[in-house]
Amino acid sequence: MDPKVIAAARTAFPATANSITLGAVVHDNECDPEPLVSLPLAMINRHGLIAGATGTGKTKTLQLIAEQLSNAGVPVFLADVKGDVSGIAAAGDSNERIAQRAKDTGYAWRGMASPVEFLSLSGKRGAQLRATVSSFGPLLLAKILGLNDTQTSVLTLVFKYCDDKGLLLLDFADLRAVLQFLSDNAAELKDYGSISKQSVSVLLRQMVTLEMAGAAQFFGEPEFDLNDLIQFERDGRGLVSVLELSDVQDKPVLFSTFMLWMLATLYNHLPEVGDADKPKLVFFFDEAHLLFKDASAALLDEVEKVVRLIRSKGVGIFFVTQNPRDVPQSVLGQLGHKVQHALRAFTPDDEAAMKSAARTFPKTDFYDVQATLTSLGIGEALVTVLSPKGVPTPPFATRMIPPATRMAPLSEAELAQRCNTPQVHKYAQAIDRESAREMLATRAVGTLAAAPAAATKPAAGNSGEPSAWDSFVNSRVVKQVSYQVTRQVTSSITRGLMNALIKSIK
Repeated sequence: MDPKVIAAARTAFPATANSITLGAVVHDNECDPEPLVSLPLAMINRHGLIAGATGTGKTKTLQLIAEQLSNAGVPVFLADVKGDVSGIAAAGDSNERIAQRAKDTGYAWRGMASPVEFLSLSGKRGAQLRATVSSFGPLLLAKILGLNDTQTSVLTLVFKYCDDKGLLLLDFADLRAVLQFLSDNAAELKDYGSISKQSVSVLLRQMVTLEMAGAAQFFGEPEFDLNDLIQFERDGRGLVSVLELSDVQDKPVLFSTFMLWMLATLYNHLPEVGDADKPKLVFFFDEAHLLFKDASAALLDEVEKVVRLIRSKGVGIFFVTQNPRDVPQSVLGQLGHKVQHALRAFTPDDEAAMKSAARTFPKTDFYDVQATLTSLGIGEALVTVLSPKGVPTPPFATRMIPPATRMAPLSEAELAQRCNTPQVHKYAQAIDRESAREMLATRAVGTLAAAPAAATKPAAGNSGEPSAWDSFVNSRVVKQVSYQVTRQVTSSITRGLMNALIKSIK
């Protein structure tokens, strides 16, 4: 291999203990057997992109970076959309292909499992993830419900009303009760604006559709404590939290929006840490295009802001997708590291995308970037990262090292065995405490009890027009829940609303 290429690589990737090993330099179809290409640990919170066509090795690149972060004492969260990353919980098995890859890259490979907790939106494949409707906020909820701008503004108005009135929105039943109450009592919104019954009907229909798809089960309590993501083993390794999504693949908007909620909540609650020796937590979003598909302008603004500012909280984000164009330009501009696997050009659009991707790489004297992107093999990528000084390195074609964890997914039996943990049991049982639905119904029952006396003698000056509460007493929400409420002992409210996105907007 050309000594100038190796010398340039040594300069771009200086040897240091605080780095993630990626692989060995490839030039003119020759691989230098030394794993020079690396990613500085202190720069990982500058975010990154792992891209490439289907079958080029993106998921294994994600896996080898995640397991090394864990070994370095950095907790990791990764979304396993296709169910093929669960093998990170088991040690890799040596075989001929792994031995050859280790020899090609000069990497001393040995199989080792990572400490893993599995999470699930359905509760079937790990700890049940839940969030309250209040903390989710109107923007993210509008994305899940597929609302337009007008309907989103109505939902925002409802959240504002509940915030001011101290009505806790914990689950869909609470939101439904508030919507029905406001629909029947327009006077309650005289200081906020107005909402039409048609808009309320649309919201209720969309909620029913989402509930039929099984989404209602992850709105409620106990809400998942994001501090559970930042955990460490006794040996100092960081916990790898794997969100298993293979059982909800047909609900991409659902899980992508839930992950955005995680980011927004972390952004609002983690303290500032500035530049640290290593990140506090690293997110990997596989199939990242699902995060941005059909997103409103307001939501995209929020995502861009969170990506830009969460760096100072010590959180790194890696987006994994087929094409860099899947990520909005405003977000793509915030990413400091790029691992670009092979791209395929079968159509004019593919060729345009490839040219666009090639133009985003720094200048290099050693590679024709566009030609290289089409000639990379499986498990090879064009890599550029931010150096410890914050300067992008020249791109180098890299043969990636093999992951130390198992490349194949866990069997169902193995997954079930690893899902019997204290964290799974912690979130297994849902809690239904007093919130907006019970509060409204309790007040309505009290009004019903006082109604006979008030009906026998009208108050002085009463015009005879029914009040907002009189109308509510006869509304459908009271008929649905008053019987249940009279059988319950009302508990005191122990906490206020928490709304991550609305707070950041304010």
